[in-house]
Amino acid sequence: MSSRSLNVAARLDWTTLLTVGVLVVLGWLNIVSATAEAEVVWDMGGKAGKQLIWMGVCAVLMVGLLAVEGVFYIRTSVVHYAAVMLLLMAVLVVGKKVGGARSWFGVGSFGIQPSEFAKTATALILAWFLSRDGRPWRTFKTRLQTLALIAAPAGLILLQPDAGTVLVFGGFIFVLYREGLSGNVLLVGVGMLVLAVLTILLGASESWYPFLGNESGFWWFLLSLALLGTLALLLVRAATLPRRRKAVSRWGIALLLGGMAFSTGLHLGMEQVLKKHQRERIHVLFGIDVDNPDADYNIRHAKAAIGSGGWTGKGWAQGPMTAYGFVPEQETDFIFCTVGEEWGFLGSAGVVGLFMFLILRVLHLAERQRSQFTRVYAYAVASILFMHFLVNVGMVIGLAPVIGIPLPFFSYGGSSLMGFTLLLGILLRLDAERFAVLR
Repeated sequence: MSSRSLNVAARLDWTTLLTVGVLVVLGWLNIVSATAEAEVVWDMGGKAGKQLIWMGVCAVLMVGLLAVEGVFYIRTSVVHYAAVMLLLMAVLVVGKKVGGARSWFGVGSFGIQPSEFAKTATALILAWFLSRDGRPWRTFKTRLQTLALIAAPAGLILLQPDAGTVLVFGGFIFVLYREGLSGNVLLVGVGMLVLAVLTILLGASESWYPFLGNESGFWWFLLSLALLGTLALLLVRAATLPRRRKAVSRWGIALLLGGMAFSTGLHLGMEQVLKKHQRERIHVLFGIDVDNPDADYNIRHAKAAIGSGGWTGKGWAQGPMTAYGFVPEQETDFIFCTVGEEWGFLGSAGVVGLFMFLILRVLHLAERQRSQFTRVYAYAVASILFMHFLVNVGMVIGLAPVIGIPLPFFSYGGSSLMGFTLLLGILLRLDAERFAVLR
């Protein structure tokens, strides 16, 4: 069946498209409330008006994406990736500095953030690379090249610096896991997360080792890690078959030394690379006392706004903490506060349910594909949506550090809305062609 003769409307996944439409409309209503523009929603000079313009632009963009044959996205994956890489390099030189990060191109009163499009480009290049000529994922060369494709844009974004977007790129590990990455890598990742938490706690809090002091407590932790690791290695070696003892010992020593190097590097990075306010945000997350009494201002007021909503909320545009701007960036990174205060627990649960439904729906689309390219791309889309949702909501309720990352389809911003429209629009077109032979 030729994709040219395809009736896109008949094969389009309307469930996904309607879910996205509902999220966009709900997001705009919250932007109107968060910016106190309920009485002047049609003023195109305000944020609500600008977002309405972006919604119209993205609606046209979605139609255009659905009208393009899926093979075009496959054949231009490298071009998309190269173009975004050039934009990421250019923004470091001529970009406009906003909020301490040089990550925007200024276009009149509007701004374009190329890192939002880097996620789509990386998803496309991953799908193209992993599906090219039946390339075996298990070869070391292919793994290294795949990681390089992810790390290159992430590294440029880190230089802006934009740690929130870089964190999203970590979600691509779920794509690689679906394509054959060993589950042991995920276990190592969980272990690194636990080690990172312990490193932060012991490296910053004297209460763990009051008799040794701040820095000494951390180095004592490293020594304890080495001793415990050695003991665990000896026990595993004793219980392992003789023919496998050598391999177990080799991997055990590598993990032990790697863990110590990771812990040391993280501690030095926390103390010498991160700025003071960045360290304070992380310390506040783990309940560590800091000198700045306003370090937890955002989190404290965000929790208060969400908690004040009760079960049913105070009503649209009726939240006092939202109306008087007690929470900074409440129309962008902290927009979920508006949901909690004005829609209450039930409304918040409904929004969470919509996001979960969308992510699960994308995974469903991924698993019904004949094309490996589309399957990989769909998993990348699901991973990006999941990381954005997890980090943003986790940040607002105090389970993640305060970093700049938008809530998909809810947060104010044209670049973000266009980026997610690109992600979903391309996927919906590829899915509509699932019965055609793409490659």
